[in-house]
Amino acid sequence: MKTAKSTPSPGLVAGLLIAGLMLAATGGVAHIVNEEPWHPVPAAYLRSLFYANLKPIPWHRIASEYDAPLREPGFAGKTVYELLAPAQAVAGIDHAAAIRRAIAERDRGALYDASTRAVAQLVRSHLERAAAALDRPAVARSEVLAAQRIYRAFADPYLEAAAPEVYRHLGRTWLELTSSIGSPGVLGAGATPPERQRFARASSEVLAFLRDNYEVARGDAGRGRLMPLPAAVDCGAIENDGVAGRLAVLPPGSNVNDQDPLPLLRLNFEARGHDERDLFMVAYGDMVFDSPRIFGEPARSLGIACSTCHNRSDVNRDFFIPGLSHKAGSVDVDGEYFNPRFNDQRDDPLDIPTLRGLRFTAPYGRDGRFASLRDFVRNVIVNEFGGPEPTPLVLDALVAYLLEFDWLPSPYLLPDGRLNDRAPEAARRGEALFNKPFPGLGGRACATCHVPSANFIDRQVHDVGSGDPSAPGARDSFFDTPTLINVKYTAPYFHDGSLETLRDVVEWFDDKHRLQLTPQEVDDLTAYLEAVGEAEEPYEVFDDENTPFALAWAELSTFLSTLDTLIPARDATHALLLLDTVGPDLRLDASAAQDRSVIPKVYEIADAVAAIRAAIAAGDWPAAAARYENYKSLAELYGPSLR
Repeated sequence: MKTAKSTPSPGLVAGLLIAGLMLAATGGVAHIVNEEPWHPVPAAYLRSLFYANLKPIPWHRIASEYDAPLREPGFAGKTVYELLAPAQAVAGIDHAAAIRRAIAERDRGALYDASTRAVAQLVRSHLERAAAALDRPAVARSEVLAAQRIYRAFADPYLEAAAPEVYRHLGRTWLELTSSIGSPGVLGAGATPPERQRFARASSEVLAFLRDNYEVARGDAGRGRLMPLPAAVDCGAIENDGVAGRLAVLPPGSNVNDQDPLPLLRLNFEARGHDERDLFMVAYGDMVFDSPRIFGEPARSLGIACSTCHNRSDVNRDFFIPGLSHKAGSVDVDGEYFNPRFNDQRDDPLDIPTLRGLRFTAPYGRDGRFASLRDFVRNVIVNEFGGPEPTPLVLDALVAYLLEFDWLPSPYLLPDGRLNDRAPEAARRGEALFNKPFPGLGGRACATCHVPSANFIDRQVHDVGSGDPSAPGARDSFFDTPTLINVKYTAPYFHDGSLETLRDVVEWFDDKHRLQLTPQEVDDLTAYLEAVGEAEEPYEVFDDENTPFALAWAELSTFLSTLDTLIPARDATHALLLLDTVGPDLRLDASAAQDRSVIPKVYEIADAVAAIRAAIAAGDWPAAAARYENYKSLAELYGPSLR
């Protein structure tokens, strides 16, 4: 085992990892914070390697990463190829030409070699410029910070997971680099001779590390390479210095956090005055909806659950993973990343649908391929996200919970779907247009499919011309009729999210089906859709009482109430799924507590939950029951103060 003071060994580092383009990851958590902005060069590098591990490889996306004009402040209008230009002076290599050639030849191995060497030598170029500017501390420090920012592509988080001792040593080396530069606040105060020596020593360590692990081609005799591992592969066979397991990493620019503002959740049983704690199947299904543990890798390690895409039963309009999403609020769930066995070989992200009113909106799936909600849910778990076969209880509980999702009350709709007297006049005119037959629609009206008295659906699938059929005359571009209730909050629209606004939808139908609407009629029909799609209190309102942590605690404590049923039944399988979901979340959510003084109480409760888990895992049910009583005492004592 290496000590903290030892220098990194290229052989050790290279021996920890696998050569070639691969995927990698660490154990994930259920909540992921927004990352600080990446330098555009390593961001493009990591995204392009992420894309290169997808099948089929979206080479057009990779090309765009390098040649599309940047928008980031300080780099706007430039391309990544231009930003790589200083690296050419390091070894006289035309990195842009090498990367372009690899992309043109669709050679992902060559892409990895060329792009890795280019980024490493860009770090080198910044450090060399810093060394030449030690008499100008502000300039030298700027160059070191730029080098370190780019270096993140290699060391954050890949090196930390694969070789933590090396990672910590190099972290201290970077600190030594910045501390060895003279003070920028003193005019003309350059680095002293001892500082220059410290800079040279630290810089040489970083440069040697880059040279020995990143600046050589695959197969070079006697040379290793630390691979940045951009996605997810089973690393269980890699055992060196205790390194083993998985590493789940999303590319820069990803956002799997909850939507902000958070949609309001409306559940039918709550509206009828029932407590979820009295409804075991619903409460357990609520927990399953929030549990990444029902999915396979990499979704599980990344903390992705049903609720990640469907925040509070609605759409997470902020969800975005480069390469899997073509815009925020979309994802390709039948591609290479989540379950290679289910890969349909198509780059076809779909708009994330709302789940509100789900019990009324069969069939399920954008193309209506599932008549049964239970079959649809199983397909999501097993096929789309590669999870193990769910138990009957998991499936039944999840379906029981989904069936409680209600639409938000509409301020303008009567029970039969007609507008009430509060609706704007323009919407009333639009209602008449909505019910008017159009020759361009084959003599049908908008209301023929979006039946107002049937929750604005007809439970059918139709080809309205928005799909991409496999051949002329092919009948594979049919999609189910979506409800219009609360539709104002589910933008963008169509199966692929290709239309941003409800006005865009009206104008698309007007153009595609030659409805011959006047500008006034476009306004009125848009006003009607907005009135039908309106909702009262669409978002969660937080205040001193209803804080984000109070909401999280209410949910987690409700989940734990299912132990009232699971412990007497001695159901270890489902109790452990519950506790393995709630335990980590409870500790993570503590950071959101508005009153910081309650955090020790939350940790005490989390320890009590861990004790229950340990007893159940050991098969000691009397101890589990006793520890559950201890948890309930703590929850009753501390619960009212947890905000």
